[in-house]
Parts: sequence; structure tokens; C-alpha cells
Amino acid sequence: MNSGEIQAWHYATHQPVRLKWSGGLITELEAVATAPENQWLAPGLFDPQVNGYGGIDFQQDNLTADDLLSATRQLRTAGCTRFLLTLITDEWPKLTARLRHLRTLRSQSAELQSAIIGWHIEGPFLSAEPGFCGAHNPALMLDPSAADIQALRTITGNDPFLLTVAPERPGVLEAIALATSLGIKISLGHTNASAEILQKAVKAGATAFTHLANGCPRELDRHDNILWRVFETRGLTVGLIPDQIHVSPTLFRLIHRTLGPNSIYYTTDAMSAAGAPPGKYKLAGLELEVGIDQVVRQPGKTNFAGSALRPIDGVFRAAQMLNRPWQEVWKRFSEIPASMMGLSQTLEIGQPADFCLLKFTRENQLTDLKVISQATA
Repeated sequence: MNSGEIQAWHYATHQPVRLKWSGGLITELEAVATAPENQWLAPGLFDPQVNGYGGIDFQQDNLTADDLLSATRQLRTAGCTRFLLTLITDEWPKLTARLRHLRTLRSQSAELQSAIIGWHIEGPFLSAEPGFCGAHNPALMLDPSAADIQALRTITGNDPFLLTVAPERPGVLEAIALATSLGIKISLGHTNASAEILQKAVKAGATAFTHLANGCPRELDRHDNILWRVFETRGLTVGLIPDQIHVSPTLFRLIHRTLGPNSIYYTTDAMSAAGAPPGKYKLAGLELEVGIDQVVRQPGKTNFAGSALRPIDGVFRAAQMLNRPWQEVWKRFSEIPASMMGLSQTLEIGQPADFCLLKFTRENQLTDLKVISQATA
């Protein structure tokens, strides 16, 4: 809808409001006396790490615009109106060619440009250590060069861009400083860096950490490990996958208490099985199995490989783990990750008309989710 008007309860203020939009932008937002019972308004979700969705694997060379539109529309029905399309470790020429191809496809559609707000490259500048490499192929890991960083910025132009790196690799600290000077946001991840190197990475310009408690071995030294080091490294906005699988509820709560709620963002880390039924799916060159428990695994292995989480489900699972209202955690899947990228994902006049209308039963069970987006205006 290009224009319209809605009355609902504001997710953050818990007050009734009237929101009007026209031409894809919010034009009015004002307090009113009342709103329909159990009808709530919240900004669209923002996911900074989507590897694929709804049966579509982004790690392919022959993707079409229709493939991207299918994944984008399925994400939107799950509450996510904007995301960073994510590519993972591959041979460098293949990865950069894939990025060029995807950016060309995106340029051909206003709907894709509105939804795929930017790019996230997770690899190949990551740790090759067992466990820390995760599902990435350690044989393809590289040390970055200045030319590599320049190439990524040239391909993506002025688009928002997030790069995940392991700062202990040779040349990465210098690459962080260069990337930051070019407007690239740096996240640390798939790393076994020491506390000293983590601090040096922050000083060089790193501002985030990719899916903490994942991209590391299942068993860690209880006295000194990457979790404890990140807890003591200030200046990072830390990502968590809130599916109750990748991070146990107990650890999920402890991370929130340790880091503080405003230093945490949520992501699905979704791969092609997300939003799709159990079965076999692709992630780059890997064939993965997804069971009815929604756990994504390589056949015969215990480590996880991306997730099958729907964005809207992530909000309510996070709220359940924290025993907090869904309204309180919503910003960690909208405002905070967008702000991390220098963007805004709020309900404010002049902002894109991207928002969710949620309806609940009296028992606070979600019964309907309607997503309004400028992408479909």
C-alpha cells in the first residue's frame, strides 16, 4: 500500500498511536485516545546476516532476480523488511564474482533495492582452526590484502557493507583500519584471538562481533576462551542467534546480563532451509540436513551450519528465554542492528513506511502478523 492509516499500540511506549504514511514514507505519528485491543505496531525487523531463505541459497553463481524476490518476500512475511545479503567463504574470485552478480540483480528491481539494504561478507579472512572455522572450508581461508579490501568497496559502491574477520590473521588489523576508512563496518568472528588482539581490533575500527557462542568449538577452556575475552572487550555490538538452539537459554541470559541489553543484536544467520520444511538443503558447496527440530547440520556431524530460524520467531524465542515482554526485545532485531550499520529502523516521521502490525489473543499469543513495506508500495 502506497498510503494508509493505522491505529495501534506502540511497541516501545505502550501507548495508543495513529500512524499515517504516503509515498512510502511515514508522514504522521501521533498519540490518540485508544486503539484496537491487543493490536501492536513495531518497526520492520532488520537482519544483518541472511545466507539464504525459503529454499533459496544465496551462495550460488546462477541466482536470478526471481530467486532473490522469492527469498525477500518470504522474509517479509516473517517480519523482516530489510537485511544484509550474506556471502560466506569461497575461492576469492568466485566470491567476488558472486557479489558483483548479486549487486547487478539487485539494481534491476526497486523492491530488491529496498529490502536488500546492503551486504555482509563472512570470510575468507577467518580462523582456519578446527571449530573456529565452523562450516566454512578452512582450506579457502586467506590473509587479506589492501587490494582485497579495495575490491570489496569498489564492487559494493556506497552500499552499507559488513565484513566479518578474525583479527589474529596476518594483515587483518591493517585491513580493519583500511576498511573502516572506506566506510566498511567490521565485525569480528570465527576467531580465537587473544584479549590483546581483540582490543587492538577495536582500536583499529572493529565495532561488532558475529554470532557469539558460535563459530567456535563445542568444548572450550573454562579458564580462557573467546566468550570470556569478548565479555571483557568493550566497544562491540554482539550478535546472537535467538533460536534456543545455537545459544542455550542459560547462556543467552548470562550474555545479556554481562554485556547489557543495548550492546546486543539478534540475527537469524538463516540459510536456505529457513522458512522451509525439514529436508536437505544447500549452503555453498555443502549439503545440509534440517530436522523437525530446525537444527541445521552437516550429515554425520554435530556442529551447526547456519539456522532455519524465521525472524519473527526469533523475537518471541528471545523473549521466552529472557522471560521478558516481546516489546522489550524487539529493538535488538530492528533498531540496534540497523544502528550498528549506521541506518535507522524506527517508527518516525520521514522514515520508510516499513512496519509490522501484530495482533494477539488476550493470552498474549500472536494470531496475525501483517507487514507494511515501501518495497511493495
